[in-house]
Amino acid sequence: MADKPARPGAAGWVPTDPSWDSLWSAAQTCRGCELFADATQAVMGTGNRHAVLMLLGEQPGDQEDREGLPFVGPAGRLLAKALEQANIDPETVYRTNAVKHFRFTGTRGKRRIHRSPDLAHMRACAPWLEAEMDLVAPTGVVLLGATAGKAVFGSEFRVTKARGTVLDWPTTGPGNPDWALATVHPSAILRGEDREAQFAELVEDLTTARRTLAA
Repeated sequence: MADKPARPGAAGWVPTDPSWDSLWSAAQTCRGCELFADATQAVMGTGNRHAVLMLLGEQPGDQEDREGLPFVGPAGRLLAKALEQANIDPETVYRTNAVKHFRFTGTRGKRRIHRSPDLAHMRACAPWLEAEMDLVAPTGVVLLGATAGKAVFGSEFRVTKARGTVLDWPTTGPGNPDWALATVHPSAILRGEDREAQFAELVEDLTTARRTLAA
């Protein structure tokens, strides 16, 4: 029987009073779960550091892991297009992921094959997201996909049930947003059959988020 992976959680690596630079540097030393061992680096969020809207995805992908930035691959480009069509300036949002290290299984050519993180990885990585929340202090968060939803609301969360609905943030405290809105992850659209319809639904959900901010 294989040994259970060590997952002490990231809290011991998060600076007590972090700045942006110290948060990024500390994340590179994180050993909160086993995912650090195979990833190139920890990928923290980027974007407007005073954003009222945060976009929360799952984890970095192959390209993000190599470049050290979230949403720089095909899914990120699709997301930027959807933001523009929803009349949200991509430069005004903050993008990050629930899990900061890339989890993968095997390769296809030179590309490593994504594997979704477990709930244990989300829990281990939660202190990094909480630290980002404290620094950004967004009003609302768009949850991109099931992993992001589960990281915030727990294992029972289902995108299919919650999609497009403005939900109260489950906890209160400094830096915590007021609400969250779930939608699909752009990568799911890229894998889907009816991309045009799914893209239109993503734009509609982002438009809902924009209107909620303006209300």
